[in-house]
Amino acid sequence: MNPIFAMLNGWEVVAILAIVLVLFGAKKLPELAKGLGQGIKEFKKSSREIQDELNQAMDVDAPPPPRRELPAQNTNNAQTHATAPTATDHPEQSKA
Repeated sequence: MNPIFAMLNGWEVVAILAIVLVLFGAKKLPELAKGLGQGIKEFKKSSREIQDELNQAMDVDAPPPPRRELPAQNTNNAQTHATAPTATDHPEQSKA
């Protein structure tokens, strides 16, 4: 339990609930509680998914990820250097 709530006795909790009721009204409290419940549910779901991912990453018996193949490097230097285009490369441009 949260240490803040551990210091509260019964009458203090009733007083806090009464103040919340006066501030928000009786019609808004169910909506606030529903939104709070959905937020807590989403938070627990996300934390559970993160915990599962961490457990999978730390699992020693899990198979290793597939190897990524690097593309073969070209050893021919003549093809690796770019040359400037000449007029013979594009005959339609040389007429202009």
